[in-house]
Amino acid sequence: MFLGSFRHQIDQKNRMRVPAKFKQELGSSFVITKGTSSCLFLLPEQNNSLLQKIAEVPVFNTEAQKSVRAILASAFVAEEDGQGRVLLPKELLVHANITKNIVFVGVGQRVEIWSEEAWEKYNSETDFDAATQALKDFGV
Repeated sequence: MFLGSFRHQIDQKNRMRVPAKFKQELGSSFVITKGTSSCLFLLPEQNNSLLQKIAEVPVFNTEAQKSVRAILASAFVAEEDGQGRVLLPKELLVHANITKNIVFVGVGQRVEIWSEEAWEKYNSETDFDAATQALKDFGV
């Protein structure tokens, strides 16, 4: 399970290093794609419940397929270079408004990558107690 948050930077060539704590759980192969709220999702390629559920969406459910296309069209299997860095494609940088400082956020079964500015704004605008009330609908 992915927990916690870690601050990093991307370099001038749009490469980043995944925090060691997350990298260990991600394994050798992971996927990066567009996420909700203008962040990126970083998912283990193997045994990932989100990717498995997406694969099960009926092909003839045209409305649901819009979401499948939006997520998978921007997805790529991350490849680390010899120094353990991953290149982020321009499309994903634009989606998440990432220019330099980033925050990796552990969210259970996935890691989210946020621009530092967007993460700070999200946190300042989110009332923790009010946000946790929505969990009641899921039996939490």
